[in-house]
Amino acid sequence: MLDFKYSSVIDAPVEVVWRFHERPDVLQMLTPPWQPVQVMRREGGLGVGAVTEFRLFLGPLPLRWLARHTEYEEFHLFTDEQISGPFDYWVHRHRFEPENGKTRLTDEVSFSLPGGDPVEFLGGWLVNVQLEAMFRYRHHITRRECEGR
Repeated sequence: MLDFKYSSVIDAPVEVVWRFHERPDVLQMLTPPWQPVQVMRREGGLGVGAVTEFRLFLGPLPLRWLARHTEYEEFHLFTDEQISGPFDYWVHRHRFEPENGKTRLTDEVSFSLPGGDPVEFLGGWLVNVQLEAMFRYRHHITRRECEGR
């Protein structure tokens, strides 16, 4: 099992940052332009039981990724878990914490790659590099959309 964490401070109240994440188009906004991902459906908002389906492309091959929200505390956190997709295990917790009138936004991901420890040893660093770039982009977009509102 591998873990990844990315955190930054957004100069906006928690409620503003949270409401941004409730937008129906938020996944399209937060998907980096270099990632070959399509949002196929999003049902149920952020609450427990909400479902999101993506289509990823590994080269020309499409992969289906289905995730369900399993935790929800309004203005504090929500968690999505992979139901089916490219990982053996994937849990992504989104945390929103007030910090002097601002918001500390933290993304925590625990994941396992197919193939077990040898594959994780060889390929885990690559997934971490990709996650770092993706969350840096996502936090940049969140900052752009939430600050000064």
